[in-house]
Amino acid sequence: MTSRTPAPQPPRRLAALKWLYPGLHVKRWLALLLVGVVLMGLGVAYLLREAYLSYQFPGIFYYLTLQFVPRVWRGALFIVLAFSAIGIGLYRLNAALLEPFMTRAPGENSSLVEHVHRYRLQGRGPRIVAIGGGTGLSNLLRGLKEVTGNLTAIVTVADDGGSSGRLRRDFGVLPPGDVRNCIAALADTEPLIRQLFQYRFPEGSDLENHSFGNLFIVAMSAVTGSFEEAIRQTSRVLNTRGQIIPSTLADVTLTALTVDGQRIRGESNIGHAPARIREVFIEPPDATAHPDAIAAILNADIIVIGPGSLYTSVLPNLLVRGIAEALKASSALRIYVTNVATQHGETDCFTVQDHIDALEQHVGRGIFHYVLANSNVSSELPAEWHSQPVRVTDTARADPRIVLMDVISEENRYRHDPHKLASAILRLYHAGGQGGQAELLTLLANGIAE
Repeated sequence: MTSRTPAPQPPRRLAALKWLYPGLHVKRWLALLLVGVVLMGLGVAYLLREAYLSYQFPGIFYYLTLQFVPRVWRGALFIVLAFSAIGIGLYRLNAALLEPFMTRAPGENSSLVEHVHRYRLQGRGPRIVAIGGGTGLSNLLRGLKEVTGNLTAIVTVADDGGSSGRLRRDFGVLPPGDVRNCIAALADTEPLIRQLFQYRFPEGSDLENHSFGNLFIVAMSAVTGSFEEAIRQTSRVLNTRGQIIPSTLADVTLTALTVDGQRIRGESNIGHAPARIREVFIEPPDATAHPDAIAAILNADIIVIGPGSLYTSVLPNLLVRGIAEALKASSALRIYVTNVATQHGETDCFTVQDHIDALEQHVGRGIFHYVLANSNVSSELPAEWHSQPVRVTDTARADPRIVLMDVISEENRYRHDPHKLASAILRLYHAGGQGGQAELLTLLANGIAE
């Protein structure tokens, strides 16, 4: 028996279109549409001719109706304009219809209907600015990118440890690590590309512990001439949903003072402080904020600060000159997301109130309206984590108000669940809007929302 060559399959997007719109016979309907437009044009022409013969128009209409041009040329001009308008309209219509399918990643598992729904939802989503760094910020972005396309991440550049620190010292660039994590979180591309971007070279090589994404960003900085342009081009290559902005372009160093007077210099060292941290500050202290970061804050609908390491991810952004001032001036809903667990060496034994007090000590009051804390608190965490759940000791606090919701990951109770967290933020935002005041009062009165 001879084998039969299988018929070529239509491209996935074409097959999807046929599935969504079966048996449309597009050509005949386009022809009918064209006939309808022509008939409408003829009808309008008859009406205009009747009006022209029946009424005496002012002299200006002689020029407005191009009567100084021969009728043949006038007809040709209007035909050209008509075809141009129809061509542009059809092109833009097709682009609008096909854009959701063109943005669908090849490895995406969701159904086509779900993808189109999410795409339309993102286009109407609120303008959200997320401020922080480390795994906390990237985890938050994974959830927020599913609910809005108007997303901006403002990222700390105080990292001086690991691969980022080595590249910072060797090439004089801003640390790329936190930026890389945000790009990977927002990337709308094949999973293999994201894995490649996060790949770390093994021990025993000259590139030991370096991340491929870090090297890529540093190389892009050399090619484009600047770190911020490297972020834009890398985001374009990986098709990220949203923009990523460093909080400052200055070469800043984070320093901490402990309660016993010790000075610890360097972000990578602060996490191993031998005593409780009393204060952190950046050097130089007059480092100014990136202008795009200020603009994003002032134009935002929602601003989310955290989650992340209090002293080494959140505060380094707020200490940049101009960031705290812009936050206080912004009309956006400002939410601080506290960590679900304490961080060993940095926030041991901290409660939600301790996190708030530390922030207000450094940048003053009025930075945020609400504090979003986890309500699904387990009794203890594994001993090897050297961590405890962050608990609320005063739910009656009025400024800022503390709202409790279930935002924890069931797989890893040391971290937030991206989708739960994004849902909680939007719920708080919509509850504070028109028609949602009753729900907001319920949330605040009960403390626990889930």
